[in-house]
Amino acid sequence: MKIIGTYTAKGIVSEADTTSGEPQLIQLFDGRFDTAYKVIKFNIWSSNYSGSSGPDCVAKLSKNNDGITADVNFMRADDNNQIAWAASAGSTDGGLGFGEPGIIDPDHLIIEDMYVYARTAAATSTALNYLIVMEKYDITEWEGALTMARDRAQGDI
Repeated sequence: MKIIGTYTAKGIVSEADTTSGEPQLIQLFDGRFDTAYKVIKFNIWSSNYSGSSGPDCVAKLSKNNDGITADVNFMRADDNNQIAWAASAGSTDGGLGFGEPGIIDPDHLIIEDMYVYARTAAATSTALNYLIVMEKYDITEWEGALTMARDRAQGDI
């Protein structure tokens, strides 16, 4: 694998988007199977800082629109399509709420697209910000095919 660039994706997503089945889509697929992305940084923070009411929030990155939005199954390390998880304590976290960087599975490659899912302790309309930094790699086509097969082999949870 040879690194060919660094890319950033940033935006907002709300729990209402996630639970309605419309997580934030990060389009990465370039129609080729010999390029892949690897997430190297994933941070989230609340977009609401009115006094001390900034909500606690969690988010995940998934390689598919997995539809898992319930509290009990939201973050699953046993799901190969979930590749990163992050949390922020809102404005109660020292007044800033940027928290620690997220947990990122070091053994992942993204050939197709990625989805950002969110949950907050406040109203479902409260949006959270995300920042994702990725490296783009030149890979062999068989590595791309193997990665896609691995993604699809993950059974239902």
